Order: sequence, then C-alpha cells, then structure tokens
Amino acid sequence: MSATGKVYLIPTVLSADALFSIPAYTTAIAQQLRVFYVENERTARRYLKALDRNINIDELQLLPMHENQPPDVALAKKHLLAGTDIGVLSEAGCPAIADPGHLVVQAAHSIDARVIPMVGPNSMLLALMASGMNGQNFQFTGYLPIKAPERGKALRQLEEESERKKQTQLFIETPYRNNQLLKDILDHCKDHTRLCVAVDITGPEEFIKTKTIKEWRKALPDLHKRPAIFLLYAGMI
Repeated sequence: MSATGKVYLIPTVLSADALFSIPAYTTAIAQQLRVFYVENERTARRYLKALDRNINIDELQLLPMHENQPPDVALAKKHLLAGTDIGVLSEAGCPAIADPGHLVVQAAHSIDARVIPMVGPNSMLLALMASGMNGQNFQFTGYLPIKAPERGKALRQLEEESERKKQTQLFIETPYRNNQLLKDILDHCKDHTRLCVAVDITGPEEFIKTKTIKEWRKALPDLHKRPAIFLLYAGMI
C-alpha cells in the first residue's frame, strides 16, 4: 500500500509584479505536483507558468474550489489515500485563509494525511505589521455585511469590541466596493478611532496609511478595484 499523499498549501503573489515575494522552494514543490485545487483555473495556470515555464500545464489536474463550488473533498481523500500529493492555490496570498482551501485541509486531517503550510505573502499579516496597531490581540472578520443598516451595525460592534478588548479588527471587501466601505467606516466610527488602509501590498502602487477617522475625513484615497485590507483600532495606545 502506498504512503498517504501530502497537502501543500502553496502561496501565490498578492500583486502581478511581486513574484520576488515567493520563496524558491515553492517552485521546487510546484514542479513535482500534478493535482491542484485552485480558485481560478486561468490565474492558476498563469502563476504556475510564471514559477517555471517548463511546467506542462496540460498534464495537471486543476480542480475548482470557490464560493459557488466547494472543493470535492471526497476526491481529495481518494487522491491522498492513493499516495498522490495535492497542492492548494489561493487566488492571492496564502491558501486556506479567507478561501475554501480549508476544506481540503480538513479532509487531509480526517485521514491523517500530512499538511504542509508553505511560507509566502499574507496581506492580513503584512498590513497588521505595517499598521502600528496591536499585533498581540487581533481579529480577522473577513467580509462585512453588504447592506447599509447591517454594515453600520457591524462596524459599530467591531469598534466597541476593539475599544473594550484593545483588539485590532481586520476586514476586507470586494475591491469594487472599497470606496463605499471606506465611506461607511467614516460615517459610523468615532473621531478618535484609528483606521489603517493597506492597498496593493507588495505591488508597485503599494499604499499603507494609518490615521484617525477624523484625519481620514479630510482627504480620501481612491480604492476602487484595488485589493485592500482595512484595520480598526479604538483602544488606548
């Protein structure tokens, strides 16, 4: 009987110009794998070719995992039990963080298959590092509600929790809704609360600024269709 396969959590770039942020050992692993779970087949193909143009994309099995199609975990278990290693590729950054890759990881753990997280860029941690906010106590909420009443309530709750626990709050939005989210933050949060906006991290147009809500109201950046992380901190410095 063959040994159980392994799951490799393979980081990808946060920006098209940031291949430098991927460690060399990632390429060595990618060259060996034939089965990948990916959020987007087209961008996964492009990324693998960027890692090594000699990778034969047509020989690979690129299995979907996205919001409308969860990964086929039964197939993942079948591959692993047959001794086949699997790669998991996020659309950007580290897999299994704010994407469906965690379901493949769960499947691996359920059959005692080894899971190997690989070093690479993570927008949330990079933003937290650069924010000047509390890096010992923080919470990532993911996407906030889209509708105005629910979103306003969620923002006030995050602000209150940040103040009470001295906790940094991180969240994200679909890039084409960034400007509206920024406006909602300024409408619902207190003047003294600090907000960090981190955009295009590792890219040539990288923008990371921390200001109070009152200061942000003086001039707003255009965040439309730019990948961004938002961080709130209402606790005492």
